[in-house]
Amino acid sequence: MSEAPSLPVSEWLQAIKLDQYSDLFEKHDIRSTADVRHLSDELLTAIGVLLPGHRKRILASLHKSASQDSSLEAAAFRPVPKKRNILPKSASANLDVPPTPEPPQSASTPPPIPPRSGCGPPLKFSVSPPKFTSSVSLPEGAISEDPPCSPASPRLCSPSPPHSYSDGGFTESDGSKEEAPKVAAPPLPQKRHKMESRSVPRSLPPLPARPTKAAAAPPPSSPPPALDESKADDDSVFLLPSVPKPLPRVFSRNPPLVPIQPPPRDSSQKLEMRDPNAGSFYELSRDIGGIVLTGFRRLNVDGAGTDGDTMGSGSEDYDDVLPLMQGDGGLSSRTSSISQSLRISSSHGSVGNMDDGEPSTQQTPVIKAGWLDKNPPQGSYIFQRRWVKLDADYLRYYDSDKDMYSKRLIKTSCITKVASTGDQKFEVATSNRNFVFRAETDAERNDWIKVIQRVLEDRRSQPASTSLHIPENVDKCGLLEMKGCKPKLFVVVATDKVYLYKNGEDFLSGVGVTSVDMNLGNVKEVDRRSFDLTTPYKTFSFIADNEQERSEWVEAMRQSVAGALSNLEVAHKIWSVDSNRLCADCNAPQPDWASVNLCVVICKKCAGEHRSLGPSISKVRSLKMDNKIWTEELIELFLKLCNEVSNQFWAANVPPSEAIDQWSSSVERKTFISAKYREGKYRRYHQLFGNQLELNKALCVSVTTSDLTETQALVFCGADISCTCGDLFFSQPLELAQQTGQNLQEEFLKQNRTSEIPRLDLGVNLEKQYYVMHHSVSHNGYLYKTSSMTRLVTDRKAKEEFSRRWCILNDGTLSYYENNHSSTPNGEIRMDEIVCVAVIPPDTHGYESTFEIYTKSERLYLFAADSPEEAREWVKSITKCFLPLRAEELLSYDFDRIGRLQFKGGRSLERTRVGWFSLCKTYLYTYVEDSETVEVINLRKLAELSTKDKDILVLVEKGRITYILAERKLDFTGWAAAIQKASSTSGDTLSEQQLTDSDVPCIVEKCIDHISSFGVGSEGIYRKSGQNSKITSLLDSLKKDARSVVLTEEEHVDNVSDTLKRFFRGIGEGVFAEHCLQWLQVTGIEDKSERICRYQDLLQALPAVNRATLKALIRHLYCIQHFCDSNQMNIHNLAIVFGPTLFQTDGQNYKPGRVVEDLITCYLPIFSVDSQEIQKQLDITSTIMKVRNENQVRRRGRDFICTVYLMEKKAECEQSVHIAVTMTAQELTETLLERRNIRIAEDDYWSCSEVDDSGELERPLHYSEKVLPIFHSQVSNSSHLIVKKNPHMEAMLNYIKTRAKDTKNGMMKFREERSLLGFGASFHDRYFMLNSSGLRMYRDVRNPRDRRWSSDSGSQSHRPEKEWPIKNLTVHLGIRKKVRPPTSFGFTIMCKNEKNEKSQWFLCCDSLAEMRQWFAVFVFLQYGSLWPEQGTPARTRSAQMDSTFGNLPLIPIRGSETDIRRSMAAFTTDPLTV
Repeated sequence: MSEAPSLPVSEWLQAIKLDQYSDLFEKHDIRSTADVRHLSDELLTAIGVLLPGHRKRILASLHKSASQDSSLEAAAFRPVPKKRNILPKSASANLDVPPTPEPPQSASTPPPIPPRSGCGPPLKFSVSPPKFTSSVSLPEGAISEDPPCSPASPRLCSPSPPHSYSDGGFTESDGSKEEAPKVAAPPLPQKRHKMESRSVPRSLPPLPARPTKAAAAPPPSSPPPALDESKADDDSVFLLPSVPKPLPRVFSRNPPLVPIQPPPRDSSQKLEMRDPNAGSFYELSRDIGGIVLTGFRRLNVDGAGTDGDTMGSGSEDYDDVLPLMQGDGGLSSRTSSISQSLRISSSHGSVGNMDDGEPSTQQTPVIKAGWLDKNPPQGSYIFQRRWVKLDADYLRYYDSDKDMYSKRLIKTSCITKVASTGDQKFEVATSNRNFVFRAETDAERNDWIKVIQRVLEDRRSQPASTSLHIPENVDKCGLLEMKGCKPKLFVVVATDKVYLYKNGEDFLSGVGVTSVDMNLGNVKEVDRRSFDLTTPYKTFSFIADNEQERSEWVEAMRQSVAGALSNLEVAHKIWSVDSNRLCADCNAPQPDWASVNLCVVICKKCAGEHRSLGPSISKVRSLKMDNKIWTEELIELFLKLCNEVSNQFWAANVPPSEAIDQWSSSVERKTFISAKYREGKYRRYHQLFGNQLELNKALCVSVTTSDLTETQALVFCGADISCTCGDLFFSQPLELAQQTGQNLQEEFLKQNRTSEIPRLDLGVNLEKQYYVMHHSVSHNGYLYKTSSMTRLVTDRKAKEEFSRRWCILNDGTLSYYENNHSSTPNGEIRMDEIVCVAVIPPDTHGYESTFEIYTKSERLYLFAADSPEEAREWVKSITKCFLPLRAEELLSYDFDRIGRLQFKGGRSLERTRVGWFSLCKTYLYTYVEDSETVEVINLRKLAELSTKDKDILVLVEKGRITYILAERKLDFTGWAAAIQKASSTSGDTLSEQQLTDSDVPCIVEKCIDHISSFGVGSEGIYRKSGQNSKITSLLDSLKKDARSVVLTEEEHVDNVSDTLKRFFRGIGEGVFAEHCLQWLQVTGIEDKSERICRYQDLLQALPAVNRATLKALIRHLYCIQHFCDSNQMNIHNLAIVFGPTLFQTDGQNYKPGRVVEDLITCYLPIFSVDSQEIQKQLDITSTIMKVRNENQVRRRGRDFICTVYLMEKKAECEQSVHIAVTMTAQELTETLLERRNIRIAEDDYWSCSEVDDSGELERPLHYSEKVLPIFHSQVSNSSHLIVKKNPHMEAMLNYIKTRAKDTKNGMMKFREERSLLGFGASFHDRYFMLNSSGLRMYRDVRNPRDRRWSSDSGSQSHRPEKEWPIKNLTVHLGIRKKVRPPTSFGFTIMCKNEKNEKSQWFLCCDSLAEMRQWFAVFVFLQYGSLWPEQGTPARTRSAQMDSTFGNLPLIPIRGSETDIRRSMAAFTTDPLTV
């Protein structure tokens, strides 16, 4: 006996959801299901199936098929158990199926179209597409229509020999009734919502066979029993006596229903006979998330339906046969039945509403809702109050009427009965559990029973009710652990909802916990095993068994969210045309993607291949999610140019051997789609093909008509959309279509404005128009190579990590061998795969000269050469192979990085373009395909350089913005880092700084702008010193990236002015560069005009950046001296300050000051500045000063007059001070000392303290603390402020300088505030640890030598007794006497938590030194410092003024006329002559 025909292994793998191994199996010559019988776990591992779960799934499918073989051979018939309310008949008819006579075959059959050997157009152009006719004639009563066939797949329409349906398979019939029919493996049924009900024939139509694969002859079987004709006519019921061995079980392409008998409930039970009027039981199977589920449905066929009626329209009825399958085995038997009983599909699933097989997120309307008492499942007599809702699908109950998620839901279709049980109670019964509810009154109970019974009757009257209560389209199901719930839950992801069940038994019986609508959900990964499903009402936290399973669950739920948010309105409109319901390329049903420029509707698999063609060939959009682009005109265009019409052009000449279907592999699909749309291999050529002028003329005529097919043929046969039409006013086809009101023509032209025309000279490996043929480049030699990587090289690679390889560059491929004698390469890099080449700076790795190669597959190759010249030669040779010919100008630059990037820029920011970029030091050169020149960007002069969303690099320059997009993460990261480095400061000279458009360093311009806005009127500007630590920090930030630093009004002008002076003093080569001595010699020229001319000559000799910087600075100083009445900084004072600064001298020579004074005095003639220009600048500065003075007057009115004491609280020491909102403790101290003319000694530390009125508690304020909030809190605290010397500061500063870490630990005595109310309360020894995170208290004494008790480990060994955050603590020196402290060295610590709840407790130290150490660490951890300017005493404003600069006296801001004359005389005298 010959074996049953073997199915392709790809279809079997697709049935078990492992189609990713199709190519792997075919590579090892496993092409059909007959070849998989010998597979074992070891063989699967050997061929490359490495995941244990996938191997188990394959072997389980083989084992299941083998077990089915033995069960199917054992008996031809299996008894069918009947419903318990149906009595068995006394006799049963023995129904046989007679063989169907063979229909006559047509005498002539058109031959198939042979495959085209070349890509050239046919000799004769075909205007109309070829018509395929079928000669298959079906018997009377059979379906006379051919299955729908897409023009893309004409081989499915090719004639096939007639077959008769027998024994679950298709057998060839020769018309003889005596010959035993041959049977084949039974295909499984389709989903009911995808089957159409037609008049039921006695024999089913044949399944078209694939012409490329010859089917094996089906094995003969015993003749079927005769069929009672009358019974068959009355009931239209057909039975098959036996089914052959299915190995393995796969989904058929057009699977008919296979009626079989279900197994008996148990072996001892007497078999019941089936009612002949009840129909047949059908086995329906499905694979849900790798779990094989099988169930039974019963089909009632009342009569033959009419064509066009669906099977769910009233001709079917299904009964629940789950109890027959589950038996009485309890949970174990029910759970085990999941793997055998869940493969089922239904036309209307249990999830929401279904419309054409698609999910709906609309909620089913509530029929009745109210409060009921529910009996708990343990049978307790105490009822629980529950809010109960009833809709057509579920009966749910909640804890309250506010809850969104139920405590339990019961599928109405699984409710077997509802009945009253007395005492206002009623019972809802299911297959495995009864629910008892109690109403307030009998009337209310009866109303609930009546409503539920009506819902059940409506449910039973619906023919689509399913027997197994399993959701349709289950994406994933299984056990998951949920936080807050001890046992694992059985979680089901089904289309747009997630269901929670207690176990698999409840899942089978339709009794769940709750359901979550995913249109409100968001899925987020938490850690390696955990993930959260977040909704506006609740967060569900799940824990998977491993990381891989977590990834699968997260992906399934995210797909569910995407499906729930999709909109079916556009899809339904597009699907209103029948041909749009099938994919234009593979004929797959329900395609939900489209190519908007090609006007074809495609499935998800084909959409992926269309997307790989690029947007210039196919613009792929979703029918469900991309709602914004689907305008009314575009939808109407797809209704006119539907798949049938479009394929008459695109698929007019498809050979049957090259067509694909929905089961085709990804390689076949990619080859077909590329040939169809990129090359136009199968298109219908226009009569004018090849005549460009005539094509353009015909297009101009066609767009004025409604003939869209003509326009489509013209455009994709080469007509130019932007051609000139010869019309005076409307020169292009798009304008003509707009003028004539042809909206659909206009929409079609807009969608194809940038489309590439199919070209026969393009190969399958060429992706873009810029891939043109290059001249042959050859190079060879030894290189050193590391292993390829998937991330950037950040570590230094030593020489030992490189391997010496013989490399050959030839024919567009870089091959590397073990040595120059090897014949087989170790690896290859194709030039068309390279996207970037980078030259690495010397000494980055062990070899001095290295370069990197980036490829499309996100791989990085690191090479090294023996010399820089050799490395540069290799880089240029490689770059020539993948760089377009027009972009070879980029090779002329000494580039550091070169490659291809996607970007948006220029005038059209909405269009993404591809450009070739070359980074050369601080310049970025760009070449675009359609451009004739190379553009350049000076990265040092960028106004902004930032990264947006981690995948867009924004470059802002004057008048232009460029967005560089991350097409690939690896090379984009390298480009972003290289551009950031090139645009930053690279040295200490002026030309190496970040510059503005006027060639002025950003540091100089930012400081000048800040002082011009906030410091022109500041008294002693540029003379007063700022805070050293802040100046250092600000200068470091500006040098690192001045472009990103923002100077706000809070930044003190003295700090900014000192930063500017320090920058000029430290600049390399100075502002005057090598001409420094010549500038100083000019001061000896007596004649002013001659001196000015000499200054102008020297100015022109300076570099451009130095000249622009000097001009900007002198212009600023000219404005400063103009307002010397306010700031007291005249030309002389500015010259004394900036002379030594710009010339970088020590101030011992007067000539630098004389040069600066001449430059400020003669600014207009030396720098050739118009007087109107400088006057405009002065007016702007005057306006700014006026506005700021007005604001300061208003602020002054808001100051508070507060009382502060000096040294002690006495009436004679009382001082009234204006305290502003921003005044700090240091400013208050300086103000009070300056008012009383107190001079500070070298070792004195004056500070402000908050002191309790009793004098027992004192808190020294940090110098940066704001004073005004303390005054507001004194109303309730009964405290006051005193400015006095701090006796602890010097010791505290010394301790902080010598400390090893910012931590402190040790023993102290502790007491809480509440112990004051008790008797015998005392201090207790506790161990304390203080660090940046907080203060911890431990009961045990810790050993500092033990590693367990180190401050770094903290509380790793055991938990602290108490813990307080450091930011919530306020520390006062001293303890009140009534607390009875054991020593006089203690703290009172007050803690204020987030709820503003206050508490206080007390700590005592053994010595004064220990108390100072603890307090120093407290203050340092809270504020980061103890004293301003690294421990130097605070000085008053008058003490901070220096009267000399070097040995040159400054002119006093305030002083007598004699002092001013003496200073001027010293300035004009040459010290060398004294």
